Order: sequence, then structure tokens, then C-alpha cells
Amino acid sequence: MGVTPFEESLAVLRIRDFRCFLGVRFFATLASQMQTLVVSWQVYQLTKDPLALGLIGLIEAVAFIGVSLWAGHFADRREKRSIILGTQLILLFCSGLLMMMAMQPRPSLIWIYGIIAVTGLARSFLWPASFAYSELTVPREIYSRAAALNSTGWEIGSILGPAIGGAIYAWKGPAAGYGAVVILAVLALGFALQLGQKPPQAGSPSEAEQTDLWSGIRFVFSKRIILAALTLDMFAVLFGGAYAVLPIFADYMKVGPVGLGWLRAAPSVGAILMAVYQSYRSPLQRVGQTLLLMVTCFGVSMIAFAFSKLFWLSWVLLAASGAFDNVSVVIRASILQAFTPNSMRGRVSSVNGIFIGSSNEIGAFESGLAARLMGLVPSVIFGGVMTLVTVAWVFWQFPDLRRLGAIHRPE
Repeated sequence: MGVTPFEESLAVLRIRDFRCFLGVRFFATLASQMQTLVVSWQVYQLTKDPLALGLIGLIEAVAFIGVSLWAGHFADRREKRSIILGTQLILLFCSGLLMMMAMQPRPSLIWIYGIIAVTGLARSFLWPASFAYSELTVPREIYSRAAALNSTGWEIGSILGPAIGGAIYAWKGPAAGYGAVVILAVLALGFALQLGQKPPQAGSPSEAEQTDLWSGIRFVFSKRIILAALTLDMFAVLFGGAYAVLPIFADYMKVGPVGLGWLRAAPSVGAILMAVYQSYRSPLQRVGQTLLLMVTCFGVSMIAFAFSKLFWLSWVLLAASGAFDNVSVVIRASILQAFTPNSMRGRVSSVNGIFIGSSNEIGAFESGLAARLMGLVPSVIFGGVMTLVTVAWVFWQFPDLRRLGAIHRPE
């Protein structure tokens, strides 16, 4: 009899460093998602301007992407625990500054944007270090189960963070919301202090390649399967995501910060339900076709969301978008894990972060700008249509992806 998923999960959780890493990941996600909600609602209340909401994403993306290649190179050549500790300290400091800013009668948008830029810089280093740390902690044969636990923890944090943040904001205002973020950041730091050290890994690439900042980009562009998956995700979410303008939808539906919290949590609820479903089914055999189908369904759900005027229906459609996105996230992560050598995980993760940062944060700016120029509903419809166009283009341009079957990591 083979090993069950439950037994694999127990084996992963017996690894002390991975348990501590899950703690860091969970509380850091709670803090990040709660802070995102509080910042977005606070900025919208101060400005009533969709472009001001979009600038939050643009500023964080510029900071994140600007140093991502160097951050991945740094993570590959340095001990991982110290990077995670340092970035968690910076994020804690930034949350404290936002809390003090919120205590002022009229907070400065310039200062808020500046603090967001610093968080983007910190996360550009945290991203590759965390990716490399988790993979170096768990044996290869149970890595897929570790990835599932890691993803589930992130999704739970993405549900609870916005929901709790919205409730605290409605109850006591932004300063209390940031105060809760500070507490969660302290808990994440406490778990980070318990992590074991993970030094740099030796690998097959040459010494010149290991010291080359651009080797991660060259590697990704040399692997068309990886490039196709990242391109599909980047452009689909760049145009299709409407999360940056959810405060406007919440205001329109008159549900306030509490309703906004539930709207932001909806995609993660859908993602967890999909993750549970996937854990009980056999591995995908037609990975490429499934990826293209899920991104198509994501675009359709966002178009339907644009037309919805009912809170419950909007919530269901956002949950559906999260479920479809979860499948594409799992497939993309599996492709990266299967085809990336250990010695390049930091740099390739940074390239992945650039793609995701482009789609999420720059996508937030695109949403805000499009809403300012086109109007709220037409901008979301436009984004959904562009997602479908992206799927068609990738289907035509990357035949290797649509023919991709089951994924097996090469030894």
C-alpha cells in the first residue's frame, strides 16, 4: 500500500524548520493581507480616486522589480535565515510607521506611498530567500505535499487577513488595523528566529553563471515551458485582476470595510476549496490544456463580476476566480519546481517574482488607471476580455505548453 497524502503531510510537519517556516509564512501573510486592505480603504477614503488605489500597486511593483534580479542573486549566495529575519524586521518597522501615520488627523499620501515602496524592497529579498529555504528544508520525495501545505497556509492567511482587517477598521479605524498588523509581524518574526540556517547550495552551473545576475532570466527564456506558464500568468492577471478597485465596488454596494474584507477574502476561499478538491484527485495528465482552460475560466468569471450588482453574487464570482487561479498557480509552481536546479532557485524565483509582481502590482495600477479613464465596470470587462485574448495568443505561440502532459521532475 502506498503512502497516503495524510501520512506525507505528517512527515513534512515533523521537520522542525519547515514547521517554523510555515509559522513565518502564515503570520507574515496575515499581516500583509490585512495591511493591504487597511491601506487600500484608507487611501480610498482620503481620495475617492481609483488612480490613487492603482498607485499603491505601481509603487510597490517598481520597488520590488527594481532590485529583484540582484535580490535573487543575493539569496543564492547568502545564508537564507538571515535574509528572512532581516526582511521581517523591515516589514515590522514599516507597519509601525503606518500605524503612527494613521494617528494623524490627515495622513500624508506621500509618506504612505514611500512606506509601501520600502515594503516592496523588503519583499523582493524575502521572496527568493523563502522559496529557496522551503525547498532546501524538505526532501524531494515529499516536496509536493510541503508545497500544498505552504500554499494552504498562505490561502488561509489571505482569507483571515482581509476579513479581520476590515472588521477592525470598521470598529476602531486604520490605526487599530495597523496595530493588529504590527502584532502579527512580531509573531512572524518570532517564528523566523527559530529557523535553522540554510547556507548557499553548490550546483551544476559554472562559477561564471553563478555570479551572473542575468542567468536567471536567460534560464527562464531558454525553457519555453517555463516562459509560457509565466507569460500566461503575468498577462492574464495583469489585465484580468480587479482587486485594486474592490474598495470602489464595496463603496458602491454600501458594504464598507467589512464587506471589502470579505470581497478580498473570496478568491482565497475559492482557492482553498479547489486545493482540497485537488488533494483527493489523481495528478493532472494534461497539464498544459488544463492551465489554458483555467485561465480562460478566470477571465470569464471576472467579466461576469463586472456585471454583478449583488454582494453575494460578486462574492461567489470572486471565489470562482480564486478557484480557477489556484489551479494555474499550482501548475506554474510545479513547472518551476520540476525544471529549476537547486543552485539557481533564488534567481529563477526572482524572475518568477518579477512576472507575478508585474501581474499583481502593476495590474493594480492598470485597474486603477483604466477605471479612471473608462469607468469602473467597462474597465473590468476590458480586463477580462484581454485575459481571453492572452490565452488565445499563448495557445498559438507556445505549442509545447498546450501539449504538456503530466509533470515529472528530472533527476
